[in-house]
Amino acid sequence: MDAIISPSTHTGFRLSTVTGDQQYIKASTKYFAVALFGGGGAVYVGRHDRPGRFVPGHTPTLHGHAGAILDFEWNPFDDTMLATASEDTTIKLWSIPEDWEPIAANGQSKKGTDIEESLVDLVGHAKKVNLMRFHPTAANVLASSSSDYTVKLWDIETSQELSTFEEMQDLCQDIVWDYKGDSYATSCKDKSVRFIDARSSKVGKMIKMAHDGVKGVKVCYLGQSGKVLTTGHSRATGREVKIWDLKSLDKPLHVEKIDTAAGALMPMYDADTDVIYLCGKGDGNIRTCEFEDKAPYFHKLNDGFRSTVPLKGVCMVPKRGLDIMQCETVRLLKVTNEQGVQPLSFTVPRKSDAFQPDIYPNTASNVPAHTAQEWWGGSSKGPKTMSLNPRDKSTNGAGKAPKKFQSVATLSSDVKKLETRIRYLEGKLDAAGISYDKK
Repeated sequence: MDAIISPSTHTGFRLSTVTGDQQYIKASTKYFAVALFGGGGAVYVGRHDRPGRFVPGHTPTLHGHAGAILDFEWNPFDDTMLATASEDTTIKLWSIPEDWEPIAANGQSKKGTDIEESLVDLVGHAKKVNLMRFHPTAANVLASSSSDYTVKLWDIETSQELSTFEEMQDLCQDIVWDYKGDSYATSCKDKSVRFIDARSSKVGKMIKMAHDGVKGVKVCYLGQSGKVLTTGHSRATGREVKIWDLKSLDKPLHVEKIDTAAGALMPMYDADTDVIYLCGKGDGNIRTCEFEDKAPYFHKLNDGFRSTVPLKGVCMVPKRGLDIMQCETVRLLKVTNEQGVQPLSFTVPRKSDAFQPDIYPNTASNVPAHTAQEWWGGSSKGPKTMSLNPRDKSTNGAGKAPKKFQSVATLSSDVKKLETRIRYLEGKLDAAGISYDKK
């Protein structure tokens, strides 16, 4: 597997100086988002197919919070819906217009209208909201963690809070859903990893001391294997990876020492190939490893990606957004302080120009397996899958238009237009001497 820096680099923006356990960049199949420096919680939403230079004060942005943006998350079933979490204790949902084009085809900044009107505001946390994760199979369910030491689940379609988990006694460092979304795991500053039933908000299982070090712990469910990966530091500050069996969490199945660097390791897991990309904050290199559901469980692959430019954050582009016919198996977006956003393309060299089914098994689609109400009522389903073969796009069930939200301001405007129309029609009836019910 080869790693290549794409020439399609996005530059020119000054990143937010806010620090924390977030990834600093998130992507859908069409867009990516990064938080910008300055007031008003500004976010730059770029298009993958429109690389170029951001110009402050000219290139359109998204903003509307009263405080800095700490995390953001794309809806897995709607590539145009972005959730933002802020220091102002709120979560906002936004819709990116279909014609959004902040950068022209020639790579130059394109003047446009900022996005300032959110679709939905979720209010409930008492302190700043640090992390968010959309549900992997249910439509419009969002998990959020806050400095008030709680995790809340939301139905964003109804703007209602579904539940609150209140048993953490310290700051949440990571939150991830399991394969079906029946449970979620949190890592905490108290060094514990809790596995929580999402509907009852009760801790089902717990790793009391995932890693001895004081640095942040990240968690990753390894597909349907019943295994979990954690990254952290040992007592001697060395970085390490541990594989755990959810059936017995007394001790890890495997411990892999990585190095002695200080930055937190962010694991990016490709569930289709069982390849793990270990990305360390402040690192230039990205390591590639493979999970196998039998001892020794963890295998180091090739050198991965090597660079001297340290990353600030990283994310994985959904598999549906890759260049399949170029045998691109993974694309990571690496965000840096000095060189902007760099797409890193991992490819498997093949001589044939045909679709390669051995490296592209069916993958999670953009169609939810159930509604929020069905899931909350007890429905338990894995993700709906789709073929990545371009010939199957019309028959694999993907590409269905998601339900579109409308903001309060838009609905109010529509109501005013209807009221104006009603008054006009009533005037016509009065002028014609036709009686009608005026209630």
